[in-house]
Amino acid sequence: MQLPEDITADLLRRLARIEGQVRGVQAMLTDGRECREIVAQLSAVGKAVDQVGFKMLATGMAACLANPDVASKSGFDLEEVERLFLKLA
Repeated sequence: MQLPEDITADLLRRLARIEGQVRGVQAMLTDGRECREIVAQLSAVGKAVDQVGFKMLATGMAACLANPDVASKSGFDLEEVERLFLKLA
């Protein structure tokens, strides 16, 4: 399934932000910051990554529901989307 350009751009912005967060965690470790602070940032990174995955799959599900025959022919039917959602859960 090909994602719309606006969704792709949004996901790339989110991933760039996540990349910055990961660099921040690396700097925190290098600086010897408090464990609680680092864990809080790691938790935020994990949630942000999950949101990217869910947004991508939600877009796929909407396309699948709007055009079930096309989605099925491309190997991205509702059952496949559900399986992918469960992988993220």
